[in-house]
Amino acid sequence: MLFDPHLGSSPASSGKRPTSTARPGSAGPESAEAPRPAGGRRDDARARELLVGLNPQQEEAVRHSGSPLLIVAGAGSGKTRVLSHRIAYLLAMGRAHHGEILAITFTNKAAAEMRERIEALVGDVAKRMWISTFHSSCVRILRREAASVGLNSNFSIYDSADTLRLVTLVAKGLDLDPKRFTPKSIQHKISALKNELIDEESYAGSANYSDPFEQAVAEVYKGYAQRMRQANAMDFDDLIAQTVYMFRAFPGVADYYRRRFRHVLVDEYQDTNHAQYALVREIVGITQDPADGAELIPNAELTVVGDSDQSIYAFRGADVRNIVEFENDYPNARTILLEQNYRSTQTILSAANAVISRNPDRPDKKLWTAEGDGEPIVGYVGENEHEEARFIAEEIDRLQDEDDLRPGDVAIFYRTNAQSRSIEEILMRVGLPYKVVGGTRFYERKEIKDALAYLRVLVNQDDVVNLRRILNEPKRGIGDRAEYAVAALAERERMSFMAGLRRADEAPGLATRSLNAVNGFVKLIDDLAEVADGSGASAALEAVLEQTGYLAQLRLSSDPQDESRVENLAELVAVVREYEQDNPDGTLGDFLEQVSLVADADQIPSAPEGSAAEVEQAVAEAKRLGVVTLMTLHTAKGLEFPVVFLTGMEQGIFPHQRSATDPKELAEERRLAYVGLTRARKRLYITRSEVRSMWGQSQYNPASQFVGEVPSELITWKREGASGPMWAGGGAIGGGNKFSGSYWGAGAGGDDSGRGLPTRSATVVGRVQPQKEVLSVAVGDKVNHTSFGNGTILAVEGAGDKTVAKVSFDVGEKRLLLRYAPLTKTG
Repeated sequence: MLFDPHLGSSPASSGKRPTSTARPGSAGPESAEAPRPAGGRRDDARARELLVGLNPQQEEAVRHSGSPLLIVAGAGSGKTRVLSHRIAYLLAMGRAHHGEILAITFTNKAAAEMRERIEALVGDVAKRMWISTFHSSCVRILRREAASVGLNSNFSIYDSADTLRLVTLVAKGLDLDPKRFTPKSIQHKISALKNELIDEESYAGSANYSDPFEQAVAEVYKGYAQRMRQANAMDFDDLIAQTVYMFRAFPGVADYYRRRFRHVLVDEYQDTNHAQYALVREIVGITQDPADGAELIPNAELTVVGDSDQSIYAFRGADVRNIVEFENDYPNARTILLEQNYRSTQTILSAANAVISRNPDRPDKKLWTAEGDGEPIVGYVGENEHEEARFIAEEIDRLQDEDDLRPGDVAIFYRTNAQSRSIEEILMRVGLPYKVVGGTRFYERKEIKDALAYLRVLVNQDDVVNLRRILNEPKRGIGDRAEYAVAALAERERMSFMAGLRRADEAPGLATRSLNAVNGFVKLIDDLAEVADGSGASAALEAVLEQTGYLAQLRLSSDPQDESRVENLAELVAVVREYEQDNPDGTLGDFLEQVSLVADADQIPSAPEGSAAEVEQAVAEAKRLGVVTLMTLHTAKGLEFPVVFLTGMEQGIFPHQRSATDPKELAEERRLAYVGLTRARKRLYITRSEVRSMWGQSQYNPASQFVGEVPSELITWKREGASGPMWAGGGAIGGGNKFSGSYWGAGAGGDDSGRGLPTRSATVVGRVQPQKEVLSVAVGDKVNHTSFGNGTILAVEGAGDKTVAKVSFDVGEKRLLLRYAPLTKTG
């Protein structure tokens, strides 16, 4: 353990829901122990302006003060506007200084949108406010307080692929059967434990050792945590859990942030897991009233926004109880419902209200709009999935002709990726261009992971997972035997893996050929580290791609997939260059931190779907090109389209078969249906097929019960099926393989993603920038470096792209790879 996470775990700080029924917050957000810093200057005129155009409930939410606030924001009810106006209103009324506000969202996209809106309302001061994701906020805190958790401030952040690799290494060291105890299942369990704030020692003490899997998890979890500490690294679950542990163990640290943040606002509260729930309580600071020891008082003013009807991520640990039981957690809380919808027609909203009303134990809420009833919902039952898809294609074509609809206005939703195949086949056949949103995420592609692994090692050479990933990538003659020999040396001498590589000559049984390869690798890393130190992030990436031979290997390959990998690396180079343009003072470490947060903090909970930012970008591109968008329902959350086709509405497909015997699963499936229904703005279609081919067999599934929950007068059926609507029953269903991709039909453009990277050439095959020449210098030449200033060349060694110059600057001597150094001759 980094420290004892159980220290300071009083009932007020344990993160468990309080059992007291006394009301907290009656004394307001201030306390004698934590005096509130002075707020900003009050501007009543500006405050009144911020209320213009808000409906009564929105205005009430913006103006509220004095107690915790729950804003139940229905789909399309303008929650982001309310949240941003509330923050601006706090500043205008002088109730808070910009540095006293912490606004937390779930994705970088949402944080950026909120920051833009607030900046439009309050100006440049928004750029200095803490408006970020849970993970970004915790990184910022942990970098500052790293010593408290036993780490260096340059700790690495491991994403899911990094953690899986480390889990695999630990499990292999324990001789666990990978078929019986798959690393993926162990990784998932460890993640779930961390999200429940159960550390490795607690789990080791409570695990059921008669259960082989629990025993395996307990052993791997302990070894995994130890390796993470040795690597000076944290995974995404650690970022939140360790922050909670730190606040509980070090009251002084917690008090600093509680004094600083007098207003805490949390978006999408229904998606929080237990660790995030506990983090919010720790930052807000729940204390006992000295006059009444039973009364719990939040030290800061808490505002949470969310909708229990849109909680669809339980399989990722989200706990809908966090929002449903908010008033139990904060008995003095004020709840405000935002029910006026600004997106959909009343017919669509009435259908969604009717479906979600069947869920038990939900706060009553009914969406309504002032925009009128609109078009009726259209229903269609195909004889099979191909006929269902044919109807969709024909209907899109008809809407183009009769209503001047663009394909880019259309989205087709399905429960699982496997359902897209039949739809794609028909769209291709009729020539309707489309794009499937999904597939392997950019930062999970092997070539991107490899390149970033090199960069992470340059920043943190103790990062054993990334170090071992690149040790023989591309192939350089360091096999498994050599790797294990060095690992054994490092473990025996209790030193890092990198230190073991530097002393590889002491590793028993290491062949001379392998030793030479290891020594060459160590020199390569040292040279690349000098590039990173003296030339910046993009130069470091270019040096990695060129000096390692990685890019040359791909370009010389005859595998067509390697051609796309080159394009992906080109995109990564573009990403780094764009980052440097937007962040002139940003370091390589800063860039890697941003990449880590984008890659995982934005992750859509259904694994193959991509990040929120990538989904948004893909949808925007589809709309720009005027092509139909295909995606799963989980991906669709947060989006909207003029026309939506909700497909595969069959029992066993949607709701999913596993919900047949689990009321909680069924409730979650119904919330997913609610999300799908409320994505439509003007037209909504509900389709299914009578017979569906699954695993090569014809499967007969009755209509989804969700269809039967929509009032019949709201649906106009184009075809009802052989025996009319059927709402009961549930056919068996097998799981399909994940299928995703994209196809650009007639008239749709291709994608030129080369970003300036050359194709094959005998002379520049391994270069990122073939036109860039190596600076020619000699001993005694005067030079200028953009960071180090003026200097004198002391020595030159090597040739071509590997030419290194030793230069004397005022800051000291530096070795620079001339191809990448921002160096100019001055005399």
